[in-house]
Amino acid sequence: MAVLTLTEKLNQLGTRYDELTQQLSTSEVASDSARYQKVAKQHAELEQIVEKHREFKQIEKDLAGAHQMFLEAEDAEMKQMAQEEEKALTARKETVERELKLLLLPKDPLDDKSVIVEIRAGTGGDEAALFAAELFRMYSRYAETQNWKVEVLESSPSSLGGLKEVVAAIQGQKVYSKLKYESGVHRVQRVPATETQGRIHTSAATVAVLPEADEIDIKIEPKDLRIDTFCSSGPGGQSVNTTYSAVRITHIPSGLVVSQQDEKSQIKNRAKAMRVLRARLYEQEQEKRQAALSAERRGQIKTGDRSEKIRTYNFPQNRVTDHRIGLTLHQLTEVMDGKLAQLVDGLVSHYESERLQQELATA
Repeated sequence: MAVLTLTEKLNQLGTRYDELTQQLSTSEVASDSARYQKVAKQHAELEQIVEKHREFKQIEKDLAGAHQMFLEAEDAEMKQMAQEEEKALTARKETVERELKLLLLPKDPLDDKSVIVEIRAGTGGDEAALFAAELFRMYSRYAETQNWKVEVLESSPSSLGGLKEVVAAIQGQKVYSKLKYESGVHRVQRVPATETQGRIHTSAATVAVLPEADEIDIKIEPKDLRIDTFCSSGPGGQSVNTTYSAVRITHIPSGLVVSQQDEKSQIKNRAKAMRVLRARLYEQEQEKRQAALSAERRGQIKTGDRSEKIRTYNFPQNRVTDHRIGLTLHQLTEVMDGKLAQLVDGLVSHYESERLQQELATA
């Protein structure tokens, strides 16, 4: 079977995009809700590639025109202008061609998924718990800018108003694609409110971003679960310590244990605990697959090891540094307020470029 060239593949996708555009305008598709959604999704997936290819073809056309002008120009100034335009268009063509290749990379099948985010205070005691709470606020603010929904599944407050631990579901479009590189150790350097001599302390919190698994993704057999109920120990009014609403689920084959007590209803706590358990089991399965793949192929790109120090937040200097890509921003105040676009987009671009280089090297 002949391998399609880049141009042939792009032309083929362009033809398919036009077919889908035509289908969306027919009454037959419009009257069938399920079919319309399916066609619209395929159309949206191709739109960015097709628009980028059209831009590439327009650059090629403009480049040919600039070159022709350079050859035909008799005036030295016009010749220089044509040469400068040709140079600028050549550089733009290389950039767009690279962007096209990135768009054609096989998509991570998890990118469209919603996520479970787990943030835990690390070294640093109360200061680490305060920082964990600020990280959760940062991601919540960022989620607002993306029109995502944040739902707290489990939380454990500290005495000074921080969070020892918080587990939250973030739901929306392509959440995992944006947040998958946030897993790891986040380090903070600042003078704690409890510090009387003005010394800078270093504390840390860990972040884990797990793709939320559906029942289709992970099958959990009832016989593999041990479910214990107990009295809630946190806030909750009169029902606390009087009803067995809290739930602890143990997955016997893996040894994973999930507890949930935020809700007054045992049923709701059980449902939340199952969501977290399913996500953790799904992550274990993904880690096994990545380990098997990396054994066959060197340089496997990680989506974030939670034991790795990935980012430092330096408050005295209003500086945040992502150590993986060497990106430093002197905009810590804005970052902590949820303005994460530069960090998120920089990470995605970096790892996608690495993936492109791997694909080209093994092609």
